[in-house]
Amino acid sequence: MISFELSEEQHLLVETVTKFAENEMRKAARDADEAAQLPPALIDTGWTLGLTPSNIPEAYGGFGDHSALNLVLAYETLAYGDVSAALAITAPASAAYAILLCGTEEQKKHYLPFFTGDDFYPTAAAALIEPRPLFDARDLKTTAVADGDHYVLNGAKCLVPLADESRLFVVYANESGHTQGFIVEKGAAGLSVGARESNLGLRSLPTFALDLKDVRVPKSARLGGDAGCDLTRILNHSKVALAAMAVGVAKAAYEHAREYAKQRETFGAPIATRQAVAFMLAEMAMEIDGVRLMAWEAAWRLDKGLPADRECYLVKATADDMAFKITDNAVQVLGGHGYIRDNPEEMWLRNARGFTTIEGMTLA
Repeated sequence: MISFELSEEQHLLVETVTKFAENEMRKAARDADEAAQLPPALIDTGWTLGLTPSNIPEAYGGFGDHSALNLVLAYETLAYGDVSAALAITAPASAAYAILLCGTEEQKKHYLPFFTGDDFYPTAAAALIEPRPLFDARDLKTTAVADGDHYVLNGAKCLVPLADESRLFVVYANESGHTQGFIVEKGAAGLSVGARESNLGLRSLPTFALDLKDVRVPKSARLGGDAGCDLTRILNHSKVALAAMAVGVAKAAYEHAREYAKQRETFGAPIATRQAVAFMLAEMAMEIDGVRLMAWEAAWRLDKGLPADRECYLVKATADDMAFKITDNAVQVLGGHGYIRDNPEEMWLRNARGFTTIEGMTLA
């Protein structure tokens, strides 16, 4: 029998994150987007929720077992509040969970305690995306060449969140035709952070270019050691995480448009009673629920160790299209009011457009 009833722990998780998302993230989102700056206090509070350390086992300094499904529940709710802040809060997970999923025992013991502190926000990020058209995570231009007891990394990355503050990066590079991860610490010779990027959406999320010029790292820094990393596994966890966030953005836009349609009257009746608007809202709700269930299934399969490549690919591709369509429809429901900055629909539309571009920015 299939059950969709959340456990007591999951109920508490969703309730806690929902309060933070609605009471703090949503209220700060518009001003943060206009200023292109997230309030530091908001991010600090988000870290105290403990999402990352609660999914790191006690053996590595955390206080829970990793659960993609629990993280999907939390990520959707965070993005419902504000996806830019959600990505900032969860960016360290892109490094932490890559090490947890694919790292050697020595790498886990050395690096994972970095993500479990109680009183500070650890900055770390994944550097996967490259500034070129037709980007393919399996065909990177950034290279890793073995040189004695070291690897030499050369290349350029973009859309690296929090790179200016990060003390640790998981940099993905092409090693003899295969994508591998390399743990690179801040201050490595040849590693430089470029100027902050100015993006169409996710404006309050600080992202940066990252340049690597003959960056030497010891062979022990290769993610997974001699065995290397399972890129498909890492990307699957990224796809479900981002799909859940896409659901959160779409839900926010849908609910705002629905309430507007109930209150906005023309010719003596709310526009929600007009067939065209009512049908559009109904289809929006169905598409959101459909992708949510796809994300849950994909995350559940990951947790069970079942084959999930197909499910993760489909949910990410579907979520990308769904989020853009839903937010665009929300703008249409508001008409001219949806296009102006007095309402958040245009911000959600810009943010939703980013899901087709960002990959590997966070993991569940």
